[in-house]
Amino acid sequence: MNEQIEKLAEQCYETGPIGKDGWPEYSKFNYKKFAELIVRQCVLEIKMTMVRDGYDTKHYLQSLKHIDHICKHFGVEE
Repeated sequence: MNEQIEKLAEQCYETGPIGKDGWPEYSKFNYKKFAELIVRQCVLEIKMTMVRDGYDTKHYLQSLKHIDHICKHFGVEE
């Protein structure tokens, strides 16, 4: 798995309270959070390639539309 994906996945484990044995009572992977983090990372990559030169260039406006479409499509608020 890609190192960047592994870093995102590590943020998505949720654990329950610590039991008497010193281990969490449960551990689960939050798939919704993982998907949202991936979408947010993709949006960030688009934003990092956008060059704002003081004008609303065609490329800049198109990138904004892509970001908006991606966020709406996956139900992620920016």
